[in-house]
Amino acid sequence: MPSRSLPGMTLDLPAPGLVTLADVREAATRIQGAVLRTPMVPAPVIGRAAGCEVWLKLDNLQATGAFKERGAANRLALLTAREKATGVIAMSAGNHAQAVARHASLLGIRATIVMPRFTPATKVVRTESWGATVVLHGETLAEAAAHAHALALREGLTFIHPYDDPGVMAGQGTMAIEMIEDAPGLDTLVFPVGGGGLLAGCAAAALELNPGLTVYGVEVEGYPAMAQRLAGQPVAVGGPTIAEGIAVRDVGEAPYALLRSLGIEVLVVPERAVEQGVALLAEGAKVVAEGAGAAGVAALLAHPGRFAGRKVGTPVCGGNIDARALSNVLLRQLLRDGRILRLHFDIPDRPGVLADISKRISDAGGNVIEVKHQQLFGAPTVQSTELELMIEVRDAAQGNAIIAAMEAANYVVRRG
Repeated sequence: MPSRSLPGMTLDLPAPGLVTLADVREAATRIQGAVLRTPMVPAPVIGRAAGCEVWLKLDNLQATGAFKERGAANRLALLTAREKATGVIAMSAGNHAQAVARHASLLGIRATIVMPRFTPATKVVRTESWGATVVLHGETLAEAAAHAHALALREGLTFIHPYDDPGVMAGQGTMAIEMIEDAPGLDTLVFPVGGGGLLAGCAAAALELNPGLTVYGVEVEGYPAMAQRLAGQPVAVGGPTIAEGIAVRDVGEAPYALLRSLGIEVLVVPERAVEQGVALLAEGAKVVAEGAGAAGVAALLAHPGRFAGRKVGTPVCGGNIDARALSNVLLRQLLRDGRILRLHFDIPDRPGVLADISKRISDAGGNVIEVKHQQLFGAPTVQSTELELMIEVRDAAQGNAIIAAMEAANYVVRRG
Protein backbone atom coordinates (compact mmCIF):
# COMPACT_ATOMS: atom_id res chain seq x y z
CA MET A 1 0.00 0.00 0.00
CA PRO A 2 1.26 3.51 -0.69
CA SER A 3 2.35 5.84 2.10
CA ARG A 4 0.54 8.95 3.26
CA SER A 5 2.17 11.31 5.72
CA LEU A 6 1.99 14.23 8.05
CA PRO A 7 5.26 16.05 8.68
CA GLY A 8 7.45 13.70 10.65
CA MET A 9 5.39 10.56 10.21
CA THR A 10 4.43 7.89 7.68
CA LEU A 11 1.21 5.90 7.51
CA ASP A 12 0.03 2.98 5.41
CA LEU A 13 -3.40 3.64 3.94
CA PRO A 14 -5.52 2.29 1.11
CA ALA A 15 -4.96 3.74 -2.33
CA PRO A 16 -6.49 7.19 -2.86
CA GLY A 17 -9.78 7.68 -4.65
CA LEU A 18 -11.59 4.84 -2.93
CA VAL A 19 -14.08 7.00 -1.02
CA THR A 20 -17.46 6.57 -2.68
CA LEU A 21 -21.05 7.50 -1.98
CA ALA A 22 -21.57 3.98 -0.61
CA ASP A 23 -18.70 4.52 1.87
CA VAL A 24 -20.22 7.80 2.99
CA ARG A 25 -23.68 6.29 3.39
CA GLU A 26 -22.21 3.51 5.51
CA ALA A 27 -20.40 6.13 7.58
CA ALA A 28 -23.68 7.98 8.09
CA THR A 29 -25.22 4.81 9.50
CA ARG A 30 -22.26 4.23 11.83
CA ILE A 31 -22.23 7.72 13.32
CA GLN A 32 -26.01 8.13 13.62
CA GLY A 33 -26.84 9.02 17.20
CA ALA A 34 -23.23 9.81 18.08
CA VAL A 35 -22.95 12.90 15.86
CA LEU A 36 -25.59 15.59 15.64
CA ARG A 37 -27.45 15.99 12.36
CA THR A 38 -27.07 19.76 12.30
CA PRO A 39 -29.58 22.23 10.81
CA MET A 40 -29.40 23.43 7.23
CA VAL A 41 -30.84 26.96 7.26
CA PRO A 42 -31.40 29.70 4.67
CA ALA A 43 -29.28 32.81 5.19
CA PRO A 44 -30.90 35.73 3.32
CA VAL A 45 -28.56 38.33 4.85
CA ILE A 46 -25.54 36.42 3.52
CA GLY A 47 -27.31 35.95 0.19
CA ARG A 48 -27.96 39.68 -0.24
CA ALA A 49 -24.33 40.47 0.48
CA ALA A 50 -23.10 37.82 -1.98
CA GLY A 51 -25.71 38.14 -4.73
CA CYS A 52 -26.94 34.57 -4.52
CA GLU A 53 -29.20 32.27 -2.50
CA VAL A 54 -27.29 30.90 0.49
CA TRP A 55 -27.93 27.99 2.83
CA LEU A 56 -25.74 27.38 5.88
CA LYS A 57 -24.94 23.98 7.37
CA LEU A 58 -24.49 24.71 11.09
CA ASP A 59 -21.83 22.20 12.12
CA ASN A 60 -20.61 24.70 14.70
CA LEU A 61 -23.45 23.21 16.78
CA GLN A 62 -21.68 19.86 17.20
CA ALA A 63 -20.83 18.96 20.80
CA THR A 64 -17.19 19.97 20.33
CA GLY A 65 -18.11 22.93 18.13
CA ALA A 66 -16.83 21.59 14.80
CA PHE A 67 -17.41 19.11 11.97
CA LYS A 68 -14.37 17.00 12.92
CA GLU A 69 -16.62 14.75 14.98
CA ARG A 70 -17.95 13.15 11.80
CA GLY A 71 -14.63 11.76 10.63
CA ALA A 72 -13.41 10.86 14.10
CA ALA A 73 -16.60 8.98 14.97
CA ASN A 74 -16.52 6.97 11.74
CA ARG A 75 -12.82 6.13 11.94
CA LEU A 76 -13.11 4.96 15.55
CA ALA A 77 -16.14 2.83 14.68
CA LEU A 78 -13.99 1.04 12.07
CA LEU A 79 -11.37 -0.07 14.61
CA THR A 80 -10.91 -3.78 15.20
CA ALA A 81 -11.54 -5.20 18.66
CA ARG A 82 -7.80 -5.42 19.21
CA GLU A 83 -7.23 -1.80 18.16
CA LYS A 84 -10.00 -0.65 20.49
CA ALA A 85 -8.44 -2.54 23.37
CA THR A 86 -4.99 -1.10 22.73
CA GLY A 87 -6.08 2.51 22.28
CA VAL A 88 -5.66 5.35 19.80
CA ILE A 89 -3.47 8.39 19.39
CA ALA A 90 -3.92 11.61 17.44
CA MET A 91 -2.04 14.81 16.83
CA SER A 92 -3.91 18.10 16.80
CA ALA A 93 -3.87 21.59 18.23
CA GLY A 94 -7.60 22.09 17.83
CA ASN A 95 -10.87 20.53 16.74
CA HIS A 96 -9.60 17.08 15.73
CA ALA A 97 -8.14 16.61 19.21
CA GLN A 98 -11.49 17.20 20.90
CA ALA A 99 -13.37 15.09 18.36
CA VAL A 100 -11.14 12.05 18.84
CA ALA A 101 -11.16 12.52 22.61
CA ARG A 102 -14.95 12.72 22.79
CA HIS A 103 -15.76 9.76 20.57
CA ALA A 104 -13.05 7.58 22.06
CA SER A 105 -14.59 8.29 25.46
CA LEU A 106 -18.07 7.39 24.20
CA LEU A 107 -16.72 4.05 22.96
CA GLY A 108 -14.62 3.35 26.06
CA ILE A 109 -11.36 3.57 24.11
CA ARG A 110 -8.18 4.96 25.66
CA ALA A 111 -7.08 8.07 23.74
CA THR A 112 -3.80 9.96 23.77
CA ILE A 113 -3.61 13.36 22.08
CA VAL A 114 -0.27 14.98 21.30
CA MET A 115 -0.45 18.76 21.14
CA PRO A 116 2.32 21.30 20.54
CA ARG A 117 3.53 23.14 23.62
CA PHE A 118 2.14 26.44 22.30
CA THR A 119 -1.46 25.10 22.32
CA PRO A 120 -3.73 27.47 24.27
CA ALA A 121 -4.59 26.18 27.73
CA THR A 122 -8.33 26.28 26.99
CA LYS A 123 -7.92 23.75 24.17
CA VAL A 124 -5.83 21.48 26.36
CA VAL A 125 -8.41 21.62 29.15
CA ARG A 126 -11.31 20.94 26.75
CA THR A 127 -9.52 17.93 25.27
CA GLU A 128 -8.72 16.54 28.70
CA SER A 129 -12.33 17.10 29.77
CA TRP A 130 -13.40 14.46 27.22
CA GLY A 131 -11.21 11.91 29.01
CA ALA A 132 -8.11 11.93 26.81
CA THR A 133 -4.52 11.95 28.00
CA VAL A 134 -2.85 15.05 26.58
CA VAL A 135 0.87 15.06 25.85
CA LEU A 136 2.44 18.45 25.14
CA HIS A 137 5.45 18.03 22.88
CA GLY A 138 7.31 20.12 20.33
CA GLU A 139 7.18 23.70 19.20
CA THR A 140 5.44 22.93 15.90
CA LEU A 141 2.72 20.66 14.56
CA ALA A 142 5.39 18.71 12.68
CA GLU A 143 7.29 17.99 15.90
CA ALA A 144 4.08 16.97 17.67
CA ALA A 145 3.21 14.67 14.75
CA ALA A 146 6.60 12.99 14.85
CA HIS A 147 6.26 12.37 18.58
CA ALA A 148 2.74 11.00 18.15
CA HIS A 149 3.98 8.58 15.52
CA ALA A 150 6.82 7.45 17.77
CA LEU A 151 4.38 6.83 20.63
CA ALA A 152 2.05 4.92 18.31
CA LEU A 153 4.86 2.57 17.28
CA ARG A 154 6.19 2.15 20.80
CA GLU A 155 2.84 1.48 22.47
CA GLY A 156 0.99 -0.20 19.60
CA LEU A 157 -1.59 2.59 19.35
CA THR A 158 -3.67 3.25 16.24
CA PHE A 159 -3.02 6.69 14.78
CA ILE A 160 -6.18 8.61 13.86
CA HIS A 161 -5.10 10.96 11.11
CA PRO A 162 -6.98 14.28 10.94
CA TYR A 163 -7.62 14.10 7.18
CA ASP A 164 -5.43 11.66 5.23
CA ASP A 165 -7.52 8.58 5.95
CA PRO A 166 -10.42 7.16 3.88
CA GLY A 167 -12.41 6.43 7.02
CA VAL A 168 -12.09 10.01 8.17
CA MET A 169 -12.86 11.33 4.68
CA ALA A 170 -16.01 9.19 4.46
CA GLY A 171 -17.16 10.46 7.84
CA GLN A 172 -16.68 14.07 6.80
CA GLY A 173 -18.58 13.33 3.59
CA THR A 174 -21.76 12.72 5.57
CA MET A 175 -22.11 16.48 5.76
CA ALA A 176 -22.70 16.72 2.00
CA ILE A 177 -25.45 14.09 2.04
CA GLU A 178 -27.28 15.97 4.78
CA MET A 179 -26.90 19.28 2.93
CA ILE A 180 -28.34 17.90 -0.31
CA GLU A 181 -31.19 16.08 1.46
CA ASP A 182 -32.19 19.14 3.49
CA ALA A 183 -31.82 21.68 0.65
CA PRO A 184 -32.41 19.69 -2.56
CA GLY A 185 -32.49 22.78 -4.79
CA LEU A 186 -28.80 23.59 -4.32
CA ASP A 187 -26.63 23.78 -7.43
CA THR A 188 -23.32 24.74 -5.76
CA LEU A 189 -21.44 23.59 -2.66
CA VAL A 190 -18.45 25.32 -1.07
CA PHE A 191 -16.21 23.72 1.57
CA PRO A 192 -13.18 25.05 3.47
CA VAL A 193 -9.91 23.23 2.83
CA GLY A 194 -7.20 22.50 5.37
CA GLY A 195 -5.75 19.06 4.81
CA GLY A 196 -8.53 18.30 2.32
CA GLY A 197 -10.47 15.53 4.06
CA LEU A 198 -13.73 17.46 4.33
CA LEU A 199 -13.72 18.68 0.73
CA ALA A 200 -12.67 15.31 -0.67
CA GLY A 201 -15.27 13.29 1.24
CA CYS A 202 -18.03 15.76 0.49
CA ALA A 203 -17.12 16.16 -3.18
CA ALA A 204 -17.00 12.39 -3.73
CA ALA A 205 -20.42 11.92 -2.16
CA ALA A 206 -22.08 15.00 -3.65
CA LEU A 207 -20.98 14.49 -7.23
CA GLU A 208 -21.99 10.83 -7.23
CA LEU A 209 -25.34 11.76 -5.71
CA ASN A 210 -25.86 14.71 -8.08
CA PRO A 211 -23.35 14.96 -10.97
CA GLY A 212 -24.80 18.35 -11.96
CA LEU A 213 -23.55 20.06 -8.80
CA THR A 214 -20.61 22.46 -8.82
CA VAL A 215 -18.27 21.91 -5.87
CA TYR A 216 -15.56 24.35 -4.78
CA GLY A 217 -12.95 24.32 -2.07
CA VAL A 218 -11.67 27.48 -0.41
CA GLU A 219 -8.36 28.35 1.22
CA VAL A 220 -7.04 31.52 2.83
CA GLU A 221 -4.35 33.38 0.86
CA GLY A 222 -1.54 32.66 3.33
CA TYR A 223 -2.13 28.90 3.12
CA PRO A 224 -3.22 27.93 -0.42
CA ALA A 225 -1.44 24.57 -0.29
CA MET A 226 -4.15 22.51 -1.98
CA ALA A 227 -4.69 25.10 -4.72
CA GLN A 228 -0.95 25.14 -5.34
CA ARG A 229 -0.73 21.35 -5.45
CA LEU A 230 -3.67 21.07 -7.85
CA ALA A 231 -2.07 23.72 -10.09
CA GLY A 232 1.25 21.84 -10.10
CA GLN A 233 3.00 24.63 -8.23
CA PRO A 234 5.45 24.34 -5.35
CA VAL A 235 3.83 24.81 -1.96
CA ALA A 236 4.66 28.15 -0.33
CA VAL A 237 2.62 29.04 2.74
CA GLY A 238 3.01 30.86 6.02
CA GLY A 239 2.12 33.80 8.21
CA PRO A 240 -0.53 34.59 10.80
CA THR A 241 -4.18 34.02 9.96
CA ILE A 242 -7.49 34.05 11.75
CA ALA A 243 -8.31 30.87 9.80
CA GLU A 244 -5.81 28.77 11.75
CA GLY A 245 -8.02 25.69 11.40
CA ILE A 246 -7.19 25.52 7.68
CA ALA A 247 -3.62 26.85 7.93
CA VAL A 248 -2.04 23.64 6.62
CA ARG A 249 1.23 23.21 4.77
CA ASP A 250 1.12 19.48 4.03
CA VAL A 251 -2.25 18.52 2.56
CA GLY A 252 -3.39 14.91 2.55
CA GLU A 253 -2.20 12.79 -0.34
CA ALA A 254 -5.45 10.79 -0.45
CA PRO A 255 -7.65 13.92 -0.53
CA TYR A 256 -5.34 15.53 -3.08
CA ALA A 257 -5.53 12.54 -5.42
CA LEU A 258 -9.31 12.37 -5.12
CA LEU A 259 -9.82 16.09 -5.71
CA ARG A 260 -7.50 16.01 -8.72
CA SER A 261 -9.41 13.08 -10.21
CA LEU A 262 -12.71 14.94 -9.73
CA GLY A 263 -11.40 18.19 -11.22
CA ILE A 264 -12.30 20.22 -8.13
CA GLU A 265 -11.26 23.88 -8.12
CA VAL A 266 -10.02 25.49 -4.92
CA LEU A 267 -10.63 29.23 -4.59
CA VAL A 268 -8.27 31.43 -2.58
CA VAL A 269 -9.59 34.28 -0.43
CA PRO A 270 -7.83 37.18 1.29
CA GLU A 271 -7.58 37.38 5.06
CA ARG A 272 -9.89 40.39 5.06
CA ALA A 273 -12.68 38.34 3.42
CA VAL A 274 -12.46 35.76 6.21
CA GLU A 275 -12.85 38.51 8.80
CA GLN A 276 -15.79 39.88 6.84
CA GLY A 277 -17.32 36.40 6.81
CA VAL A 278 -16.96 36.00 10.58
CA ALA A 279 -18.50 39.44 11.16
CA LEU A 280 -21.35 38.95 8.67
CA LEU A 281 -22.24 35.59 10.17
CA ALA A 282 -22.26 37.02 13.70
CA GLU A 283 -24.11 40.24 12.98
CA GLY A 284 -26.28 39.23 10.04
CA ALA A 285 -27.01 35.54 10.55
CA LYS A 286 -26.55 35.48 14.36
CA VAL A 287 -24.10 32.59 13.98
CA VAL A 288 -20.72 32.36 15.72
CA ALA A 289 -17.94 31.02 13.47
CA GLU A 290 -14.22 30.61 13.82
CA GLY A 291 -12.10 31.86 10.94
CA ALA A 292 -11.87 28.50 9.19
CA GLY A 293 -15.59 27.99 9.75
CA ALA A 294 -16.37 31.21 7.89
CA ALA A 295 -14.15 30.46 4.88
CA GLY A 296 -17.07 29.33 2.72
CA VAL A 297 -18.88 32.63 3.29
CA ALA A 298 -15.60 34.43 2.61
CA ALA A 299 -15.47 32.76 -0.82
CA LEU A 300 -18.95 34.08 -1.65
CA LEU A 301 -17.85 37.61 -0.72
CA ALA A 302 -14.47 37.47 -2.45
CA HIS A 303 -15.61 35.77 -5.67
CA PRO A 304 -19.16 37.07 -6.28
CA GLY A 305 -18.96 36.44 -10.02
CA ARG A 306 -18.67 32.69 -9.45
CA PHE A 307 -21.89 32.56 -7.44
CA ALA A 308 -24.17 35.27 -8.86
CA GLY A 309 -27.73 33.97 -9.08
CA ARG A 310 -26.79 30.49 -7.87
CA LYS A 311 -28.16 28.42 -4.98
CA VAL A 312 -25.19 27.82 -2.73
CA GLY A 313 -24.72 25.64 0.33
CA THR A 314 -21.72 26.06 2.60
CA PRO A 315 -20.95 24.85 6.12
CA VAL A 316 -20.16 26.89 9.18
CA CYS A 317 -17.82 24.06 10.00
CA GLY A 318 -16.52 25.36 13.33
CA GLY A 319 -17.43 27.86 16.01
CA ASN A 320 -14.42 27.64 18.32
CA ILE A 321 -13.24 31.24 18.14
CA ASP A 322 -11.56 33.04 21.01
CA ALA A 323 -13.88 35.70 22.49
CA ARG A 324 -11.23 38.40 22.22
CA ALA A 325 -10.52 37.53 18.59
CA LEU A 326 -14.24 37.69 17.79
CA SER A 327 -14.50 41.08 19.50
CA ASN A 328 -11.56 42.42 17.52
CA VAL A 329 -12.99 41.15 14.23
CA LEU A 330 -16.34 42.82 14.90
CA LEU A 331 -14.74 46.13 15.83
CA ARG A 332 -12.46 46.06 12.78
CA GLN A 333 -15.49 45.44 10.57
CA LEU A 334 -17.36 48.36 12.14
CA LEU A 335 -14.39 50.58 11.28
CA ARG A 336 -14.26 49.28 7.70
CA ASP A 337 -17.99 49.82 7.26
CA GLY A 338 -17.70 53.38 8.52
CA ARG A 339 -19.96 52.66 11.51
CA ILE A 340 -17.24 53.64 13.95
CA LEU A 341 -15.53 56.94 13.24
CA ARG A 342 -12.25 58.00 14.83
CA LEU A 343 -11.61 61.73 14.66
CA HIS A 344 -8.63 63.84 15.79
CA PHE A 345 -8.88 67.54 16.69
CA ASP A 346 -6.42 70.23 17.78
CA ILE A 347 -8.68 72.52 19.78
CA PRO A 348 -8.18 75.73 21.80
CA ASP A 349 -7.56 75.16 25.48
CA ARG A 350 -10.58 76.99 26.85
CA PRO A 351 -13.79 76.05 28.67
CA GLY A 352 -16.76 74.87 26.65
CA VAL A 353 -15.00 73.66 23.50
CA LEU A 354 -15.34 69.96 24.29
CA ALA A 355 -18.99 70.47 25.20
CA ASP A 356 -19.61 72.30 21.92
CA ILE A 357 -18.05 69.49 19.89
CA SER A 358 -20.08 66.87 21.76
CA LYS A 359 -23.31 68.78 21.15
CA ARG A 360 -22.64 69.13 17.44
CA ILE A 361 -21.96 65.38 17.18
CA SER A 362 -25.14 64.62 19.11
CA ASP A 363 -27.18 66.97 16.93
CA ALA A 364 -25.91 65.09 13.86
CA GLY A 365 -27.01 61.76 15.38
CA GLY A 366 -23.59 60.46 16.44
CA ASN A 367 -22.79 58.77 19.75
CA VAL A 368 -19.41 59.42 21.40
CA ILE A 369 -18.17 56.14 22.85
CA GLU A 370 -14.56 57.06 23.72
CA VAL A 371 -12.73 60.31 24.50
CA LYS A 372 -8.97 60.93 24.74
CA HIS A 373 -8.11 64.47 25.87
CA GLN A 374 -4.39 65.35 26.04
CA GLN A 375 -3.19 68.77 27.19
CA LEU A 376 0.34 68.23 28.43
CA PHE A 377 2.29 66.26 25.83
CA GLY A 378 0.35 65.73 22.61
CA ALA A 379 -0.76 69.25 21.75
CA PRO A 380 1.39 71.40 19.43
CA THR A 381 1.34 74.40 21.83
CA VAL A 382 0.44 75.04 25.47
CA GLN A 383 -2.58 77.01 24.25
CA SER A 384 -4.16 74.01 22.55
CA THR A 385 -5.37 70.52 23.38
CA GLU A 386 -5.27 67.31 21.39
CA LEU A 387 -8.62 65.55 21.28
CA GLU A 388 -9.41 62.10 19.90
CA LEU A 389 -12.98 60.85 19.71
CA MET A 390 -14.41 57.48 18.78
CA ILE A 391 -17.95 57.92 17.52
CA GLU A 392 -20.65 55.36 16.73
CA VAL A 393 -22.62 56.26 13.60
CA ARG A 394 -25.33 54.67 11.50
CA ASP A 395 -23.26 54.45 8.34
CA ALA A 396 -20.47 56.15 6.39
CA ALA A 397 -22.82 58.86 5.12
CA GLN A 398 -23.70 59.92 8.65
CA GLY A 399 -20.00 59.94 9.54
CA ASN A 400 -19.28 62.26 6.62
CA ALA A 401 -22.12 64.53 7.75
CA ILE A 402 -20.57 64.80 11.22
CA ILE A 403 -17.19 65.75 9.77
CA ALA A 404 -18.86 68.36 7.56
CA ALA A 405 -20.64 69.82 10.61
CA MET A 406 -17.33 70.08 12.47
CA GLU A 407 -15.60 71.77 9.56
CA ALA A 408 -18.51 74.18 9.13
CA ALA A 409 -17.90 75.26 12.73
CA ASN A 410 -14.22 75.92 11.84
CA TYR A 411 -12.83 72.88 13.64
CA VAL A 412 -9.83 71.23 11.99
CA VAL A 413 -10.63 67.52 11.83
CA ARG A 414 -8.70 64.54 10.55
CA ARG A 415 -9.73 60.91 10.45
CA GLY A 416 -7.86 58.43 12.59
